[in-house]
Amino acid sequence: MIDHALDTPFSFTVNSKAPDCDARRGRLVTGHGAIETPVFMPVGTVGTVKAVTFESVWDTGARIILGNTYHLYLRPGHELIQRMGGLHRFQGWDGALLTDSAGFQVFSLSDLNKVTEDGVEFRSHLNGSKHFFSPEVSMEAQLNLGSDIVMAFDQCAAYGVSRQEVEAALDRTTRWLRRCKDVFGGRTTREGWERVLFGIMQGGVHEDLRRQSAAEIVELDLPGYAVGGLSVGEPTDAMREMTELAAGLLPEDKPRYLMGVGFPDDIVESVAMGIDMFDCVLPTRMARTGTVLTRDGRLVVKNQEYAEDSQPLDAECGCPVCARHSRGYIRHLFKANEILGCTLATMHNLYFYQELMAGIRAAIEKGAFKPFAAEVTRRWQDGEKARLLAVQNRRPGGRQSKK
Repeated sequence: MIDHALDTPFSFTVNSKAPDCDARRGRLVTGHGAIETPVFMPVGTVGTVKAVTFESVWDTGARIILGNTYHLYLRPGHELIQRMGGLHRFQGWDGALLTDSAGFQVFSLSDLNKVTEDGVEFRSHLNGSKHFFSPEVSMEAQLNLGSDIVMAFDQCAAYGVSRQEVEAALDRTTRWLRRCKDVFGGRTTREGWERVLFGIMQGGVHEDLRRQSAAEIVELDLPGYAVGGLSVGEPTDAMREMTELAAGLLPEDKPRYLMGVGFPDDIVESVAMGIDMFDCVLPTRMARTGTVLTRDGRLVVKNQEYAEDSQPLDAECGCPVCARHSRGYIRHLFKANEILGCTLATMHNLYFYQELMAGIRAAIEKGAFKPFAAEVTRRWQDGEKARLLAVQNRRPGGRQSKK
């Protein structure tokens, strides 16, 4: 284990800003190490970043990952994890940990739950057993897990529901946040390191509700804030409009975390608006289905066209996967159902995101973020357009089939 100064208090500093937008370069400090921002956090839902070792995750440059309170509560149980020394020790991760509150599962598993003012009654997706989550239970579970950053228990409204439903979810989120703070206190030290509570803004795509939510959560003076309720089906333009609004409503001296947003063009656009932290399952989930990310869009490496392709996944990537293996070899692994295919694709995708974030941070420091972001967006979107056109041409009735 890496020997961190666990008694180091949590802090966030902004070290430099872009001259022509709201992008900023900063540093988060936790008892489990420092994190350079803007940062992308790999998702380790059930105590693992799927398909790779924690040594590999660390080698990509990642210094903070996520854990999922809902899933770990159900299996193996937060109390067991506490008895095993907390989630850091249980899974063998040396860096910082952020745990979500289980609030998103209220949204994503809505068919299995019932929301009341007290909390959420739900059935396990594993075996159908009944459970109850409240702000108090969420705080207890996350404290037992031992995360450095604890997310407040919130209610996320789905895109497309009525304004009345969005407003009700927002109001409940604020009331639940106050209950979280009553239990947690904003900051608390246990087992030798400080844990901090982040509040979550809701409000859907309604500007006035976003403003209301921001005012209510900022009033509680928490160590950090997240923008929730986006990337849940709304149009990209609406997501970006609300992100820009939300970032401008949150304190400049606190970290701003945009939850669940992960495509490269969305990341650079959001950084330009003043967002500091990101997470998404996209790099690991796509990798398991044979899709890798490159500077020029997605590459479905399991496709037949790569069977004899001797190129690396991304010629500009500095990861060990691209240094050693060809597209043709990785495609072979997927077609042969070899686990190594998922592992190599996942490692590449994780490196891709850490290299993107390192490039963002360097560009901000140099005062050249806007042209850097424009080039990232141009290449990604041009590549995606070319990929979609190629897919269209391969379909029955497409251009190739007519020749």
